[in-house]
Amino acid sequence: MPPVPPVLPDPTVTHPMPEQPRVVLLKPLITSPLIEAGEFSYYDDPDDPTAFETRNVLYHYGPEKLVIGRFCALGAEVRFLMNGANHRMDGPSTFPFPIMGGSWAEHVDLISGLPGRGDTVVGNDVWLGYRTLVMPGVRIGHGAIIASGSVVVDDVPDYGIVGGNPARLIRRRYADADIDRLLALAWWDWPLPHLTAQLRTIMSGTIDDLEAAAPAPGRP
Repeated sequence: MPPVPPVLPDPTVTHPMPEQPRVVLLKPLITSPLIEAGEFSYYDDPDDPTAFETRNVLYHYGPEKLVIGRFCALGAEVRFLMNGANHRMDGPSTFPFPIMGGSWAEHVDLISGLPGRGDTVVGNDVWLGYRTLVMPGVRIGHGAIIASGSVVVDDVPDYGIVGGNPARLIRRRYADADIDRLLALAWWDWPLPHLTAQLRTIMSGTIDDLEAAAPAPGRP
């Protein structure tokens, strides 16, 4: 008899674990055009994970985007501060008087067009620990790990492990040459059937194993 094909998980369901409603996939959940999330990236929260867009992405008044790659794991109470939280710092006061209304609103030019740091980008296969806070415009590289409670104010390199307030690089998960190999393999872009067949290698194999398991060019 021919082998039974593997059952592939569905990246379009909001709750991939029906018995655990605290876990949600972000891609089918997100409605904002300013937020992007790749397949299988998930958020875990015992309270209301479905409110991710409003409870976890703060001061998001645009136009900067939040971009999250594929296969990312976001712990409870991860927060992204966006550029809308910016205040003037070149005068005696940082208070945003025009938003209070009245005649103060006539001076809205004082708070419009404040410089931003651009999009906030999280790579693929990133693990953000419990209560991580990511500041505006930060770029977190592929395969990075962010320790619980970290405040990420600067870019994080590929396969870097950072922690603290402000978060500092603790170490890289692999040597530079091996990181280059991993980035070239980009297993997160493999076709889902092939990725499924190589799951044990992706989770517990060596880089040599991963290279041997990579799909041949043009192979589905």
